[in-house]
Amino acid sequence: MACPRFERRARSAPFLVIMMSQDIEATIAYLMQPFQANIGGDIHGGEIMKLIDNAAGAVALRYSGGRVVTARVDEVQFIYPIKVGMHVTFKAKLAYVGNSSMEITVAAYAEDLTKGDGSHKAVTAFVTMVAMNDDGSLKKLEPLVIKDDEMRALHEEMEQRRAGRHRRRG
Repeated sequence: MACPRFERRARSAPFLVIMMSQDIEATIAYLMQPFQANIGGDIHGGEIMKLIDNAAGAVALRYSGGRVVTARVDEVQFIYPIKVGMHVTFKAKLAYVGNSSMEITVAAYAEDLTKGDGSHKAVTAFVTMVAMNDDGSLKKLEPLVIKDDEMRALHEEMEQRRAGRHRRRG
């Protein structure tokens, strides 16, 4: 019989809720735990990147209706420190849809619930997800329907970012 003290326990961040809006947005909230932190109490950047990927994946999965994989994480900016005990909300939004790829913006907002000073934008990133068929081939996606000026501006920004990446690749 294994000693309970040495049993390996699954570690996952408790999340409060996943809210989807219009199949192109997701909000996921987590309470940061000690196992996610370094010795100084700051949450590991890699842990935050994983949660960014989760939020982007939720949007991509919902939009594509099937399997998605992460192709690129771009311009991750750590703006505000995230500490153990903070409530962190990840807001992901679909900004561009190509043939099989999706560009998703993600912003994380951190709040110290004990201080009551509101949330602070802590991290931003751009994530490219690719839709896959069950056999591993690329899945053709429906074009993104632009519904308002804000969405149009974000879509145009993503088109420019994408074109810039293609130019740099040659």
